[in-house]
Amino acid sequence: MTVRVRIAPSPTGHLHVGTARAALFNWLYARHNDGVFIVRIDDTDRERSTAEFEADILESLRWLGLDWDEGVEVGGPHGTYRQSDRYDRYREVAGQLVAGGAAYYDDRSPEELGELRAQAQGEGRHPGHYIRRPETDAEVGAIRLSIPQDSPVTFDDLVRGTVVFEPRDLDDFVILRSDGTPTYHLASTVDDVDYEITHVARGEDLLPSTPKHILLARAMGATEVSYAHLPLLFGTDGKKLSKRFAAASLSVYREEGYLSDAVFNYLSLLGWSLDAETTIFSRAEAIAAFDLRDVSSNPAIFDPEKLAWMNGEYIRALSPERFVEMVTPYVEAAVGRVLGPEEWQRFGSVAHLVQERTRLLPEAGEQIVFLFEDFDQYDGTSWEKVMAREGVAGIITEARLRLEAIDDWRAEMIEPVLRGMLEEMGIGTGKGLQPLRVAVTGSSVSPPLFESMAALGKAKTLERLERALGRLASS
Repeated sequence: MTVRVRIAPSPTGHLHVGTARAALFNWLYARHNDGVFIVRIDDTDRERSTAEFEADILESLRWLGLDWDEGVEVGGPHGTYRQSDRYDRYREVAGQLVAGGAAYYDDRSPEELGELRAQAQGEGRHPGHYIRRPETDAEVGAIRLSIPQDSPVTFDDLVRGTVVFEPRDLDDFVILRSDGTPTYHLASTVDDVDYEITHVARGEDLLPSTPKHILLARAMGATEVSYAHLPLLFGTDGKKLSKRFAAASLSVYREEGYLSDAVFNYLSLLGWSLDAETTIFSRAEAIAAFDLRDVSSNPAIFDPEKLAWMNGEYIRALSPERFVEMVTPYVEAAVGRVLGPEEWQRFGSVAHLVQERTRLLPEAGEQIVFLFEDFDQYDGTSWEKVMAREGVAGIITEARLRLEAIDDWRAEMIEPVLRGMLEEMGIGTGKGLQPLRVAVTGSSVSPPLFESMAALGKAKTLERLERALGRLASS
């Protein structure tokens, strides 16, 4: 049997990290088993579905490194792989189920159905207890699947183990609305049957839908698929990661300078692990080890801070050339213009130091703006914390005098001069160097001071020290 799995996002919003994690697990399972990974678009919600959201979803999947073998924009034997193009097929299946006695028309009004649900709840029964086939032979209205009452729906969930649903806890649910549009249950199941899906790995929140899909597939005479219900994602606050939470969209991480390999690695850890010790691993290692049966049934915590840490680890692992290539747009965006060859050479002298201190790509630009642009304002927090101390003006004045005497302007020559000065003055390194850093770079966050001064040049360094003294004198 060839493993065939799918991801079926709705283009009603950006790609949620939970959906991205589900797509990743499906992709890993397909690649591990030399199977087929399919991307279809569940766009039956015509009012909220947009081409822009679909484009974002597909671009996010590609950015994450998930290629697909069949589906939208790739093709295959099943048309466009968009549900909006398959309405005739869904109506055909619904009609066949009615003809075979597995489904029926229901012309009861919402008020009548509401009274039946209220009666069931009043008796402590499942709300759908009385939503069963009426005695009339109506041929108008919605179409419902008739739930067999002779045995429970039981299946082996690859993550949760044996799951049992009693038929009394399932109502005869609508598969085709009275306006001829399919419900999620019908469209999803028909697609899974038609596309010969063998395994469905999806969020735990969809577990209540699974017995309905199993019964629908049985009514169609189809082979049942294997299910794996993935643990839900929670934020660090202990609450479910809602789609309304801005940082829950994968596009946020694409735009904020995260590396796709780091995000791939981190999402892989949300409910699964390579082994008991390894945190950082390659795609190839994940493919070789992944099995849906190894996924945990416990909720997973999505921690942006841990993801940022992991991203920093991946950035530090880049080659120097690749690092410069990747931060180029962020550096130029921070400076506000295209840099020339001499300026990039200047950046290259401190690039390895910037790389060591970068967790997100935009931080590289923020750290080195001082090399290329003069600044009128100092970082407020840095100034208040560092420059308001007693004795700062004396440190900067003495440093300026000693630096002015250096002819060979290199970090190796600057460092002993400044350290010797602080030792003579009886001032600790942190207390003495931080004011110089703020004076020269405008902030307490920058590459190492001596290399920063060397890259900036002697004239600019002395000029900025003088400017800081002027600011101190006027404050």
